[in-house]
Parts: sequence; structure tokens; C-alpha cells
Amino acid sequence: MAVAESRARPRPARGRSSTLTRLRGWFRNPWGKPRFLVVFTWAYIVWSIVPVLIAVLFSFNATRSRTVWDSFSTRWYWGDPVDSVFHDPTLRHSLLQSFKLAGADVLIAVPIGVLLAIGLARWRGRGAGTSNFIMLFPLVTPEIVMGVSLLLVFSHIFTFVHTGTLAQILGHVTFSISFVVVIVRGRLFSIGSQYEEAAADLGASPFVALTRVLLPLLTPAIVASAAVVFAISADDFVISQWLSSGGPTDTVPIQIYAATRAAPLPSVNAIATIMMVSTLLIVTAGFLVWRLFTRGEHRAGRPAEDFGGAFNIT
Repeated sequence: MAVAESRARPRPARGRSSTLTRLRGWFRNPWGKPRFLVVFTWAYIVWSIVPVLIAVLFSFNATRSRTVWDSFSTRWYWGDPVDSVFHDPTLRHSLLQSFKLAGADVLIAVPIGVLLAIGLARWRGRGAGTSNFIMLFPLVTPEIVMGVSLLLVFSHIFTFVHTGTLAQILGHVTFSISFVVVIVRGRLFSIGSQYEEAAADLGASPFVALTRVLLPLLTPAIVASAAVVFAISADDFVISQWLSSGGPTDTVPIQIYAATRAAPLPSVNAIATIMMVSTLLIVTAGFLVWRLFTRGEHRAGRPAEDFGGAFNIT
């Protein structure tokens, strides 16, 4: 009797039940699998890259318009005898100044940052925690505050440092060292201290263990930090502006800012494109070198987090 009644009751369709189950699972975890993650990822890529591509496109526009496309031309790079990047001395000097500051920043900040990272990672005495905390200050301090502070320091305390290239280099080094320390310390913690201890057990002095064991192991982090420092320094505006003396010490970001306050020509797009491509080439070269040095670690399954942690690509 009961069996007959159960057979007589209408059963819900299997398709409807599975659909409700899928909907219930989706509402419980809308971020699972691809779903919205893919949508938001591509939305972010389009939002961030399309405006840049439009600016790059209009740097090849044949006319002065930066909104109406006419035809393809390299006029604003070297074709125009007056306003092109190659012929305009202001734009040319700003490009050279940006590369000069970025190169000097890499040469000074990276060695100091590497030594500071090693010291902070190996320091176990009193004041180690405080020093590690103070080291992060440039990362959280607003750039406008740091720029004004450096200007006041050079104007009232270290008066022998005048605004210009030297002051700009010192300012860039001041805020770049923290980036080097963060990247190199991440590498130090990932490789541990067993290699140095093994070298010491085999009779190596601390200097030999540093130069022949530790520094080669830190090479990927050093390369990654150099690429990061170059990119950040080349694109910096606030500190470069506050410490600039005008004229030949103006960088590309300063020139772009000054041009956009008036009626900018497509040559501004052209110099911005040159700057962007140069920075991307440097970062790409650094990434390839990092991959070259860490390919054995990837095969062995060890974490090689130096460049990946800096650019969030692993």
C-alpha cells in the first residue's frame, strides 16, 4: 500500500533539481572556479590597458589632434622639425634626465638596500624590531610629505646640497631603498641560513660566505629589485618635482604634467610612449634574468618568490 502511494506521488524533474542545486552552489560560492574572477580580471585589464593603448595610438597621429585620428605617422617622434621628441630640446633633456636619475638610483640604492636587508635579517640584538619597523616608513609615508621634508632638509640643514640633479638622486635613493630591502629580505627568508652555515663548517670566513655563497643566491632578488627601482624612479613625479631646479632637471613626468595644463601636442604622447616602452623593456629583461637564475628552483619545486612577490606574477 505504502509502496503504491509512493509510486503514485509526482517526483520533481531531475533537470529542475540539478538546476536548483547549481544555483544554490553558485550563491554559496560565486567566486569559485572561473566565473566572476575571469570577468573581473578581464574588466580590470581592459580598464587599465585600453586608455594607455589609446594614448600610444594617438602618438602616431599625423595631425595635432589627440582625439580625432587622421593617419599613421612618426611625425611626433622625429618627423616634425620643431615639436617632435627628437628635435624638441626640452623633451629630449627631460627623457635623458629621467634615465639619469633612474640609473643613478639603481647604482646607489640597490647595493645599500642589499646590505641593509642582510643586516636586518641577521640582526638578533636589541633594537632589531625597531629598525625593521623604521625601515618600512618610506613605504607608508605619502610622497608629498617626503618631498616637502627633503626640500626642507636640503634648504635648512644640508645647505651644500642644492635643488637639482644631486638632490633628486638623493631623494629617489631615500624612498627606493625600502623596496630593495623588502624584496631581498623575502629571498633571504626563502633560502634560509643553512648555506652560510655549511660554508662556515667547511672553513669559509664570513666574508667568503657572503661573497661566494650568499650574494650569488641573492642574485635573482638583486635583479628584481633593480628592475623595480628603475621603474619606480623613472616614473616618479612628486619628489622629482619638489627637488627640481627647473629647466634641464625636469623629468618626463614633470613635462607631461606641465603640458597637460595647457594644450598638449601628440609629442607628449610620444615621449610617454618612449618612457613606457623603455621601462617595460627593463622590467622584462629583469624578469628574464630572474627566470634564468631560478629555473633550477622551479624544477625542484622550491619557491622562487623574488620577482613574483614584487610583481605578483607567480
